[in-house]
Amino acid sequence: MQRVGGFRRKTRHKLRKPLSLRGKISIPRYLQEFTQGDCVYLVAEPSVHAGMYFPRYHGKKGVVTGKRGVCYQVVIHDGSVKKQFFVHPVHLKKEHGSKN
Repeated sequence: MQRVGGFRRKTRHKLRKPLSLRGKISIPRYLQEFTQGDCVYLVAEPSVHAGMYFPRYHGKKGVVTGKRGVCYQVVIHDGSVKKQFFVHPVHLKKEHGSKN
């Protein structure tokens, strides 16, 4: 039996933008930069498909551990397992108030 669905399956509400934020994406958010050790949240920008993580991890907190090309290497904890993703900066949101 063949697998039903694709990468964005069952994400109708999770990947929906608020009405006030629809339209063109923010250029400063698209070009934002992070340093190694920054704490970030995985917050998907639905209008940009490149460099998006798997939607199961939406809203998770991670740590930037490096950079590869335009994307950043982010490590998150999924239970007791560490997982690493390469995520475009438009899908990352810096944690405010962190001491790192």
